[in-house]
Amino acid sequence: MKKVAFIFSLFLVVACNSNKEQTTENQKHDVHKQEHDKQAHHGAANAHMHKSSVEDLIKRFESPERDEYQQPEKVMDYLGNIQGQTVLDIGAGSGYFSVKLAAKGAYVIAADVDDEFQAFLKNRIEKNDLKNIEPRKIPYDTPGLKEHEVDKVLIVNTYHHIENRPDYFSQVKRGTKPEGELVIIDFFKAEAPVGPPIDHKIAIDQVIHELKEAQYTSFVVNVDLLPYQYIIRAK
Repeated sequence: MKKVAFIFSLFLVVACNSNKEQTTENQKHDVHKQEHDKQAHHGAANAHMHKSSVEDLIKRFESPERDEYQQPEKVMDYLGNIQGQTVLDIGAGSGYFSVKLAAKGAYVIAADVDDEFQAFLKNRIEKNDLKNIEPRKIPYDTPGLKEHEVDKVLIVNTYHHIENRPDYFSQVKRGTKPEGELVIIDFFKAEAPVGPPIDHKIAIDQVIHELKEAQYTSFVVNVDLLPYQYIIRAK
């Protein structure tokens, strides 16, 4: 009987170890699948933009055609005095707004998820001896800010690329100083000769609803400054 009991106990140990190993393998598979699904999800969200190469996107971002509709001088005047402020530029891309913010005396964190954009921006900074710009690679799901790190957050033509926006912008809010603000510039949800397809655009009411979920309580909306874009200032 003792021999039978010993064999039975040994069988249980082996079976338990096998189950643990299988559980561990399943967990690894689940983690890998979640990461793959996450990357695919974000890839789908950004697929429209990346139909073009980064080189072509940079040419488009820095083009006279963009200047015509983006009217950056008006935007900079609208932002007011940013001398000495720390500004996070989310979706900085080629640095279109980052360099303009820095020229106005701000310390700019030029944040983007894309390595090629970051490499271009670093080269642009070095080549032109630009001051007060810090390129920062960030993940898709976080702005990568320390608590109360910045005075202002600017996000231009990028809001519609972000997933799980209430959570994302609650992190933005934590990273912004109590007296600071978030400024969103994005396309009206309407047909237009510029910008993404209409089904990629986010209506003003939806943006405000999502920002309220992120604990923003004060909003100023401008629909007159730019021809194809609205501006939302949130605190």
